[in-house]
Amino acid sequence: MTGDAILDEFRDAGALLEGHFILSSGLRSPVFLQKMRIFEDPVRTARVCGALGALIRESFGHIDMVVSPAIGGIIPGYETARALGCLAVFVEREDGEFQLRRGFEIPAGARVVMVEDIVTTGLSSRECIAAIRKHPGELVGAACIVDRSNGKADIGTPLVALTRLDVPAYPADQLPPELAAIPATKPGSRAIA
Repeated sequence: MTGDAILDEFRDAGALLEGHFILSSGLRSPVFLQKMRIFEDPVRTARVCGALGALIRESFGHIDMVVSPAIGGIIPGYETARALGCLAVFVEREDGEFQLRRGFEIPAGARVVMVEDIVTTGLSSRECIAAIRKHPGELVGAACIVDRSNGKADIGTPLVALTRLDVPAYPADQLPPELAAIPATKPGSRAIA
């Protein structure tokens, strides 16, 4: 599935929004990807995550386990793991830090990939990777559906993406006039960093 096909999936699902958006990072952007519009359709989700699984297999080889950050990464992590035929677990916050809970473990020797939905600054990816590295498995890399940083986010491990975008993001006090003229909305679920 090409990058254009992934963007078509977002367009067709009504998930590619234009306006003035406050991202989870606190940055402002004229474009927002409402990924949950993708994930509400199981057929579309399987198609997109199947393509991500194929990219992971091509890039990293055999994978034993997918680890994703809660809550936004749970669905793409699970569906990608299903496409790869491996286990899927997730990290969640405890005392402000991502950790494996619910009895999840990463066994020694397990080849692990971290799966995210969308990477913008890479903060949640880095936090998830830090949690993975506390366990004896082998982190071989990371993957996401959309890399909004266009390859600029350093998450501390190789990152592959179905598509990369160069979407501007601005601090609130450095908005271009055309963006400042539009009322801002916060469509995401995570509190602003």
